Amino acid sequence: MRRPYTAASVNRALDAIGKTYEPALYAVGREKVREYAYAVGEIDALYLDVDAARAAGFADVVAPPMFAVVYQGRAVTPALFDPELGIDFAHLVHGEQEFRWGPLVVAGDEISTIATVKDIRERGGLGFYVFETESRNQSGEVVCTGLWTNIVRPAQ
Repeated sequence: MRRPYTAASVNRALDAIGKTYEPALYAVGREKVREYAYAVGEIDALYLDVDAARAAGFADVVAPPMFAVVYQGRAVTPALFDPELGIDFAHLVHGEQEFRWGPLVVAGDEISTIATVKDIRERGGLGFYVFETESRNQSGEVVCTGLWTNIVRPAQ
């Protein structure tokens, strides 16, 4: 059972700043890219049609930029449930996300993402937990860097 959020729990977690988690591996599949594109209303042929993507010079369908949440989310999850951080998940709300993209991700890529605890702080009675993710493709190129800010409210 998670302990309720308190300013003291943030203070106990401060030593975890800089902690890095095991890489999360994700094989980008053509149908997953299409399913994601349909789910979020992306209708560009590059995301849906192999022939259109190949005609544009890509090896396969291109993942929409925000597909990054699919392969990066796997890397953040272990951090959210890390007992060392003591996050009270029942009181966690999504704060914000930032992404910086590199080369496009296409079906067939193998993405490795590492999550790091970037910052932990208490402000206004809330706990702020910031994670940075870095995703690389099979060629070692950084395809996306993300910053995930999560806010933990005190238990009422």
